[in-house]
Amino acid sequence: MNYTLGQRSLWVFDFDGTLSPIVPDRTEARLHRECERMLRFLARSPWNRVAVLSSRTLDDVVSRVPVPGIFIGGASGLEWRLPGGHRTGPGASSEALLMEKRRAVSPVLKEMASIPGVEIEDKRWSVAVHYRNASPRSFLKRVSLLQRLRDRTGIKVYRGHEVVEVQLVLGGGKSAGVRRLCRLADWDSVRERIWYAGDDENDAVAIRWVLSRGGTGIVVGTRITVPDAMHVEGPAFLARAIRKFADAASKRDMEEAGEGSA
Repeated sequence: MNYTLGQRSLWVFDFDGTLSPIVPDRTEARLHRECERMLRFLARSPWNRVAVLSSRTLDDVVSRVPVPGIFIGGASGLEWRLPGGHRTGPGASSEALLMEKRRAVSPVLKEMASIPGVEIEDKRWSVAVHYRNASPRSFLKRVSLLQRLRDRTGIKVYRGHEVVEVQLVLGGGKSAGVRRLCRLADWDSVRERIWYAGDDENDAVAIRWVLSRGGTGIVVGTRITVPDAMHVEGPAFLARAIRKFADAASKRDMEEAGEGSA
């Protein structure tokens, strides 16, 4: 794909495991210092639009990303805070569907919560089932209950690091969240670049969509494998790689602009 000076780039980053190292207590997750500098560096360019997209609630991820002028998505992109501070959500019909789905999965989630060591994190639009402290003897029961969730129409289950994310409404995964972001940011897939970096199964679906649009996918860590995506070891390595990509793109655009004016 050919790009010229003045054609913008959309940079999208997952939070946990991508911009923040995985920590035992998810409430202690913090934006890596190098990643914060990288986000601020990207956001300074008028040709860049920058987004952080998380399965956390919008208020939660906003509190962890103190970087002005960027898009921040919560609930895997069902809710967004725009650079100017305005917030947008999925609408009344999705709210009604959410209530229906929550009632449908409640009995299964209660059974899962009764398993010693399993913790249920209610994120409203999704539910995270943490099993870091669960006994290995509970494995078969956990698998059986997760399969019951998967069998329900409109329910998607994504695996993360010792957690599974249960998306309660259609359009709740990060792939749909990126497409929603593209509409909000007025991104043109023919004329502009898109980059996506993430580390879990929900991110993998989004990365594959970005690759299908001619963009660049970056896998952080070793939890997922996506053909044709790049790979970096962790948040610090991601920050350094992105700085190099952005500098190289800027230099290439300048050279192309110089050739065009010659």
